[in-house]
Amino acid sequence: MGRGEVRNSKVEVGRGAKIVNSVVRGPSIIGEDCVIENSYVGPYTSVGRGSKIVNSSVEYCVILENASIIGVERLEESLIGRSAKVVKGEGNRRFVKLNVGDYSEVVL
Repeated sequence: MGRGEVRNSKVEVGRGAKIVNSVVRGPSIIGEDCVIENSYVGPYTSVGRGSKIVNSSVEYCVILENASIIGVERLEESLIGRSAKVVKGEGNRRFVKLNVGDYSEVVL
């Protein structure tokens, strides 16, 4: 882990995962080889192997393998499929709720 902060002992972090300038609050699971950078991962969140969360806030979510969440101010109660991308686009949305299938891409 980098300069990240883990809050609560019920956080599992997989081998090779990098948590940089971020907070992970348990209970949560961060899979192997994940990158969590400048982000908040809230309770009851599972992040699959190889996923990337950057400049985002995520809680109460299941994020499957190799997914990317980038620049999303608040993502909650969502299921993100394998290799899916959720990227902040133009506009000022503060809350997002999604169920995104495998190999999908969503621009907000």
